[in-house]
Amino acid sequence: MPQSLHARASELHDLAIHTHQAAAVAHGHGDHLTAHELSKQALEHSMNAAGIAEKLAAEASKSGNL
Repeated sequence: MPQSLHARASELHDLAIHTHQAAAVAHGHGDHLTAHELSKQALEHSMNAAGIAEKLAAEASKSGNL
């Protein structure tokens, strides 16, 4: 199970990066509304990834793997 959580956290980090890049492109094209929405999505992906990372750290701490 922890391996799948690591993979999910990595996937969410990658999604956040991609979404931030898409937001930058939209902003560069003057589409500020789309850029804002994409930035909100990127933040959500980042927050979800951080939550999973915190869960993994807590599990590792309990098992003495830190």
